Amino acid sequence: MRRLFDWIKTNKLSALLILIVIIMIFSNYMNRTVGPTYEVGSGSPDYRRVSDMVTNKSAPQEISSTAGERMVIQNSTLSLLVNNVEETKNKILAKTRELGGFMVSTNVNNPQDAATATITVRVPSGKLENTVEQFRGLAIRVTSEYLSGEDVTDQYTDIKAQMQTLLTTKAKFEEILDKATAIQDILDVQRELINLQSQIDSLKGQQLYIEKNAEMARLTIYLSTDELALPYAPDEMWRPQLIFKMAVRSVIGTVRQVGTLLIWTGVYSVIWVPLLLIFYFIKRRKRTNSSQPQSMNN
Repeated sequence: MRRLFDWIKTNKLSALLILIVIIMIFSNYMNRTVGPTYEVGSGSPDYRRVSDMVTNKSAPQEISSTAGERMVIQNSTLSLLVNNVEETKNKILAKTRELGGFMVSTNVNNPQDAATATITVRVPSGKLENTVEQFRGLAIRVTSEYLSGEDVTDQYTDIKAQMQTLLTTKAKFEEILDKATAIQDILDVQRELINLQSQIDSLKGQQLYIEKNAEMARLTIYLSTDELALPYAPDEMWRPQLIFKMAVRSVIGTVRQVGTLLIWTGVYSVIWVPLLLIFYFIKRRKRTNSSQPQSMNN
């Protein structure tokens, strides 16, 4: 180490250039290997923040039985460990259609290795509990399950009240329009009617959105042949097999990073190797020039 420091002191320019090359290699390596971070939610929904969380199995029955009085948007999430992701996905989609539902989205990753899939479907709210029960039967293990309900009755009632007010106002303006004779008055009333109709259409869209979401529950299913690929909280604090898998993956990841760094270093050798050769020849010439006067003096 001392010899290294002595070399740096005597070859400051060479050390500085080598340091610059190393920084260039590392900066490009980090830009390529470090991807954008994103939260398990970006891609994946934060089902824990939904209000009025339902934690027992009787909750969907209670929600369905009061659907005539209260409007509730139901959401459920399942994480399933399965033997075959593609086969299970097809069974889920077929069962969804059989129950009168439909697919919202589906995404399958890495089908040749440890396959994972995310499926989002909508099923009639009254059949949500039965649907979840049938999907559980397709799994080796259910690693996590979340069921939630959001009461939107007040929001829906408020929209209806606003629509009624706007419709009443629109009817009054239509009466005024029938009696108007001046062109300017007619234009002013028509402008107000167009504005009112735009607000009514917007509220109708919100009303329809709430009705459809309350009628059809949303169900998101995560499938994988690898337990570590599923979004869940382990039910046991100490699981040696799981810890061993995580450790092996960490080692493999480290080896890949080292290999990637070596490849980058090799590619950049077209820059740092010539620089080192130049420094070497410059240093050698200096030593030769400094030794010649001494030999002449002797």
